[in-house]
Amino acid sequence: MAASVYASVDLGGTKIACAFADAEGNLIAENRVPTEAHEGPRAVVDRMAVLINELSASTGIKPEGVGIGVPGLADLANGIVRFLPNLPGKWPDVPVRDWLAPQVGCPVYLLNDVRTATLGELVFGHGRSANTMAFFAVGTGIGGGAVINKRLHLGAMGAAGEFGHLVVLPGGPLCGCGAHGCMESLASGPAISAEGMRLMLIGNAPNLHRIVEGDLNRVNPGTMLQAALDGDAPVRDAIERAAYYLGLGISQVAHTLHPDLVVIGGGVANIGDILFAKVRATLDEQINMFPPESVALKPSLLGDRAGMLGGIALALKQGDVA
Repeated sequence: MAASVYASVDLGGTKIACAFADAEGNLIAENRVPTEAHEGPRAVVDRMAVLINELSASTGIKPEGVGIGVPGLADLANGIVRFLPNLPGKWPDVPVRDWLAPQVGCPVYLLNDVRTATLGELVFGHGRSANTMAFFAVGTGIGGGAVINKRLHLGAMGAAGEFGHLVVLPGGPLCGCGAHGCMESLASGPAISAEGMRLMLIGNAPNLHRIVEGDLNRVNPGTMLQAALDGDAPVRDAIERAAYYLGLGISQVAHTLHPDLVVIGGGVANIGDILFAKVRATLDEQINMFPPESVALKPSLLGDRAGMLGGIALALKQGDVA
């Protein structure tokens, strides 16, 4: 008897990625196409169907279900997108499941993209050994997800886990959400990069200037890491300051949930030891109500595959995740 195979779709602002994998998370095939979101929700959903069906035709495999991660609010029970803030038209109450399932011939499940990545880490990553876990995706923004008793905690609208909007510096920089001093405004990739640009412009980052050849557009957490390792102390300080604010936010979640495990994913996690050492030190300093070492801190085991494998897990579990 052939092993069951599931499909995962990651809906982004510029691309739609699709993958097939088995119940163990072993990838079988994948492909991607431009989102072309300006054409509207129906056209985008039809493009998802074509992508899934083309993979099915090329592999000779019909998936048992499809799990979709979407960049906004999704109604898991009804398979409806409620709000996608960064796509044209915002997608209010779009019945993705009802549009897509008849075209691909299998069940379809929807979940917020960062909660989907959290599910991927839970089912196929470090979360397999955790009972309670907090996942932080640190990239262009900061999103997250909470796992309690091995199940996702989604809240009434599936929005539980928006850790990036914890205030860690009252009166701090304006965040995209409208509040001031959110962790996202201080520790996200753009926040870190902006400080690197400032340091370069005032002449305090000579190695960064050399690495990016004076091009501000090339300043990012990766080039800043290189500069810090090459001796730009102010750049290293900037990374550690962002990690401190990240640690403050994580400590708030730790006091709320007392998780066995905190996992940091997303592109900023690739900074590595400088980031993680400062986050760990901040947790050890801030957590006093229980032993701070009882909260393990790890980089994502799945890296940029967390979301894709989360979609596989969502389909595998037939949406029974919360």
